[in-house]
Amino acid sequence: MEQLYSCKEAMNQCSDNHQFSVAHLYKDEKVMEMHLHDCYEIYYSISGGRQFLIDNKFYTINPGDIFVINQYESHMLTQIDQMIHERIVLFVYPDYTKQLSTKDTNLDAFFSNRPKNFSHKLSLNEKQQKRFLYYINKITNAHGYGHDIIEQSAFMELLVLLNQISSRAHSEETVVDYAYSQQINDILSYINQNISSQITLEQLTTEFFLSESYICRIFKSATGTTINRYINSRRISVAKALLDEGISVSEVYERSGFNDYSNFFKAFTKAVGMSPKKYAQCSLS
Repeated sequence: MEQLYSCKEAMNQCSDNHQFSVAHLYKDEKVMEMHLHDCYEIYYSISGGRQFLIDNKFYTINPGDIFVINQYESHMLTQIDQMIHERIVLFVYPDYTKQLSTKDTNLDAFFSNRPKNFSHKLSLNEKQQKRFLYYINKITNAHGYGHDIIEQSAFMELLVLLNQISSRAHSEETVVDYAYSQQINDILSYINQNISSQITLEQLTTEFFLSESYICRIFKSATGTTINRYINSRRISVAKALLDEGISVSEVYERSGFNDYSNFFKAFTKAVGMSPKKYAQCSLS
């Protein structure tokens, strides 16, 4: 399998081949706001960084960390503290992991199972990092006769490894990884708990006894995005999940917190690349 050097190309390849793709990235093509995509993402940090925001959770980024993100989780990198930002990213088509799974081995587990203490971050030790890179090299250096079988078998072994690490990590008592401040954590929790209702800036200032200018400033400083953009992204995540459950478009826009269908249609189409109705049809086909 060809190793790509563009995040956009890798996402497109995953969507086109309905399997997976691998990208080795050194810098950001552009600063990305909170976003989500139809493929799973496995993000392996080589150089480290400062902060990852996934849904309402902050994580520090250290060399050897892996982040596992599914298609419903909005995310963004924030406050990157160096010009060189090296990482390996795999995009995985959700149905592909289900096709590869067996009765005894669910390769989709760490993408779709989100227990209460779930952490998107897995910190790999030196041995695990070498094993991860071994599988990546095996996948990207497979050529000629049998290359597809070698790629698939190495990919399956990689998923087994990461599911094993994730299972062990979540069987242990977890520790809060990183918090910009208790205020920001509380604001994020409040937004996510009330995402299906109307949330206004005035409402947030009243809830947290903060001025509008102050709450906007500390939120942008901590997350790298605005309150409105964050709320919009989280609502799109909720809407995608509801549409995948087969809930009607007319019900989804209300349950995801949009105040009218027109706003929902525009926001969803811009974020996902297709209308809610078309997405629902593709999801159920």
